[in-house]
Amino acid sequence: MPKTYENPRFDYRRCADQQPGAVAHHPVVVVGAGLVGLTAAVDLATRGVPCLLLDDDDTVSFGSRAICFSKRSLEIADRLGVGGRFLEKGITWNRGKVFLKDREVYAFDLLPEPGHAYPAFVNLQQYYPEEWLVERARELGLTEIRWKNRVTEVVQEDARVRLTVETPDGPYAITCDWLLACDGARSQVRRCLGLEFKGQVFKDRFLIADVIMKADFPTERWFWFDPPFHPGQSVLLHRQADDVWRIDFQLGWDADPEAEKQPERVLSRLKAMLGERDFELEWVSVYTFQCRRLDRFRHGRILFLGDSAHQVSPFGARGGNGGMQDADNLCWKLAAVLEGTAPETLLDSYDDERVPAADDNILNSTRSTDFITPKNAASRAFRDAVLELSGQQAFARRLVNSGRLSLPWGNAGSPLSTPCDEPGGVALPPGAPCPGAPCPGAPCPDAPVERDGRPDWLLRQLGDGFVLLLALAPDTPLPASLAALAREVPAIRPLLIAPAPRDAGGLPLLVDGQGLAAARCGLVPGTALLFRPDQHLAARWPAFDAAAVRAARDRALGIVSDQERKAVAS
Repeated sequence: MPKTYENPRFDYRRCADQQPGAVAHHPVVVVGAGLVGLTAAVDLATRGVPCLLLDDDDTVSFGSRAICFSKRSLEIADRLGVGGRFLEKGITWNRGKVFLKDREVYAFDLLPEPGHAYPAFVNLQQYYPEEWLVERARELGLTEIRWKNRVTEVVQEDARVRLTVETPDGPYAITCDWLLACDGARSQVRRCLGLEFKGQVFKDRFLIADVIMKADFPTERWFWFDPPFHPGQSVLLHRQADDVWRIDFQLGWDADPEAEKQPERVLSRLKAMLGERDFELEWVSVYTFQCRRLDRFRHGRILFLGDSAHQVSPFGARGGNGGMQDADNLCWKLAAVLEGTAPETLLDSYDDERVPAADDNILNSTRSTDFITPKNAASRAFRDAVLELSGQQAFARRLVNSGRLSLPWGNAGSPLSTPCDEPGGVALPPGAPCPGAPCPGAPCPDAPVERDGRPDWLLRQLGDGFVLLLALAPDTPLPASLAALAREVPAIRPLLIAPAPRDAGGLPLLVDGQGLAAARCGLVPGTALLFRPDQHLAARWPAFDAAAVRAARDRALGIVSDQERKAVAS
């Protein structure tokens, strides 16, 4: 098959840890240098945390694999220093169309408003971001990547984890304080601990075909139900970089995976769809829908991320995006624990926040699968009726499910968030609604701003630490206690925002000239927002109070106050 991408080969090197009888120790070991493991390693490096990254191969992914990167994943990539490369190389899209047989029933736009740094989605073969993350890890200089180092045994001891690693030069042993298992759906770490997935394996199969062709199809997501070129089944079409097109064919449970991957069988299906158009086949795979997860993702000093923790069916682009958000959630917490600013119990919140996120992905993936592949006559009749109605009735379009596309998880009810109705310097009536959106737990929406006369984006100004965003009117004096907060809690960075330039008392000022930041973040003069290092909102108040900000930061770090400790003890 022709190839538009040549996989790089990374050298295996014997390391100092392979001395006979030596058992070296590392603070953090990441197993698996795929998309999620590399994201975690680079995230830790941006926070000054060195880690050892082990992978059993010597290259990045073969085949396009995850291709749809959501807006939230792109924002995470931007914070890690590689986001711009997605826009340069990838295919930007916001729109999609749904077809029944040979006619369009409706179209949708996932990001109809302007003023965003990143689109709803960028389509890009997974091997590209993996290669960029390898380069970024080398650039930051805190990650040692060992290729052809296969973890064969994992034993959790009282205060550390012991690993046996197989290499071309034989096995060696190391220990670590924390182990991040990012080694995919067939996780060896998970096997070593005897952990099992729970969930559902769907009795249906899909064929993935990456096709090289020059085509004039618009850059949109196209999904067919019961098309004439593949009757009784469904088909998905996506454009990728390098004139590569991803085409998914539903096959049914009785299909023979090995037979379906044979070039002559694949080419026959493609010709029925594409006609006499010139094309070449680049990559083929067959997959089965699975929606499963571990009971919990933290097991002592071992934490599971991405496909090693949970699996979802690919429609909806929830696998790779969910894994990147796992790393985004975990790494700042692990960094805080390692630097001693947070207790180890903070890592329990990884389960509190990411298990519900995985459940939401599994729920939506299961619903998509049930709609795409109805299992009985009644469900098929319902689906077909919905599709018929969706062409004329807007209400029916909400029921069409060709893959509910990935959205960021809002961490609703997180123990790290300060509820809006909780007393803390600003009295709110019991049960009062949150004074604006987003609510605590949710990621910050992006918006264009200016700083020192130069255009920028709100998320880039937030960075990767605790930030207090305070909204001011042009003539409002600064709170007297703001300077004291900056002195007493230097880990919180004050950031002012106003609709026009004004005196900021020497503090950084963002100018929200278009008012989009105010609209998206629910800002009115006086509003104070505290953001976590992953750019999720920790707390919000209608007015600034230094004591409330300090308390909310402690809560976001999992630090229990004396009063709370006494309440639990009683």
